[in-house]
Amino acid sequence: IDPIDGTTNFIHGIPHFAISVALEENGEITAGVIYEPVNDQMFWAEKGNGAWLNDRRMRVSGRAQMNQSIFATGIPFMGRGEKSDHELFLKQMEAVMTVSAGIRRFGSAALDMAYVAAGRFDGFWETGLQPWDIAAGIIMVREAGGMVSELDGRDRMLSTGSILAVNPNLHQELGQILKQAGK
Repeated sequence: IDPIDGTTNFIHGIPHFAISVALEENGEITAGVIYEPVNDQMFWAEKGNGAWLNDRRMRVSGRAQMNQSIFATGIPFMGRGEKSDHELFLKQMEAVMTVSAGIRRFGSAALDMAYVAAGRFDGFWETGLQPWDIAAGIIMVREAGGMVSELDGRDRMLSTGSILAVNPNLHQELGQILKQAGK
């Protein structure tokens, strides 16, 4: 449970935050809800039953070209992580900016993932996250037809805090771009 994902936005009166809840059963996320109270949008997903925005089925975008795609990310907080983490992030930003239609940083990982599930963003990446930031979004993106992994392709997001959530047409390419930026 993340009672306010986007806490800094909330504290500063920026109307972009959410309540995020996920259900884990036997080590597997089986349901997730992300509620955006400002716009009264309830994003939800249940394993095997799809992903929904209020009463409408959600699907990730079908875009297949990076230069037509918009991605979301989160910028590492000052004082958290090593200088090398920030340098890597800047390299990743530059690499994605040069091949995409744009990058957005809204300040709520849960909503960024809900927006990927709804096809509003074509993908999202971030590191240094907590399980409560991403658990509901993982099942949501997957149930909406997207792919979710760590930046290196593995499936340990809840323990590493590293996540790449993208439509299936762009998952491999975006992952490769981010990996190359780190070399």
